[in-house]
Amino acid sequence: MTGSRRDFLRGLGRVTAGAPVALVAGVVPALAEAAPTRHWAMVVDVAKCIGCQACTVACIHENRVPEDAFRTFVTTWEVADADGVSTAVLPRLCNHCDAPPCVPVCPVGATFKAADGEVLVDADRCVGCGYCVQACPYDARFINRDTRTADKCTFCAHRVAAGLLPACVETCVGGARIFGDLADPKSTVSKLLKERAAEVRVLKPEEKTKPNVFYLGLDDRFAARVDAVPTLWHPAGEA
Repeated sequence: MTGSRRDFLRGLGRVTAGAPVALVAGVVPALAEAAPTRHWAMVVDVAKCIGCQACTVACIHENRVPEDAFRTFVTTWEVADADGVSTAVLPRLCNHCDAPPCVPVCPVGATFKAADGEVLVDADRCVGCGYCVQACPYDARFINRDTRTADKCTFCAHRVAAGLLPACVETCVGGARIFGDLADPKSTVSKLLKERAAEVRVLKPEEKTKPNVFYLGLDDRFAARVDAVPTLWHPAGEA
């Protein structure tokens, strides 16, 4: 059993929250004193991602994602610099923001922030207007052509509730995706964000969405705008 899975399972059994999480380079949100029992987050170590798309495929099968749509994917970029041309990868998914711009624009309250950190969609209430799709700065939402409702990554909430890791984390061959409880200072995600604080980045920090997906080793060119030529990317376009 990996350390990530071990402390993930330990976190599921906790009944009280740990100490509030300290700010890491102004990026990691500080949890309020009346913190939730859990606060799920993901750390992506870009250096460990090999761009194999195992996460993408696992997500499609686990969540029955329709053809030509993605809940998570890995964009591959061709980057030219003084040393020549190289390849860069950027795993992407819903950032499960603490200040999600998709929530206030929903006219029926179908998109909401769960108590343990996920941003979710109540498909029974969603009318498929697409306002949340347009509001998301990460290109992480789409209208499911089968259900005609908004769809996105849920951190595999159904698996997490059953004590399992998200499908993308479970299948990542390089161990690039680490999932855990940000409210637990002993969790792997909390330790990584503290120990490697200088490396922590989030996508589009200028949006001030307070994401719960953090990147280690992310090239600054990929944080706010992508300064490269994509060779494989989401069909909807660039971030």
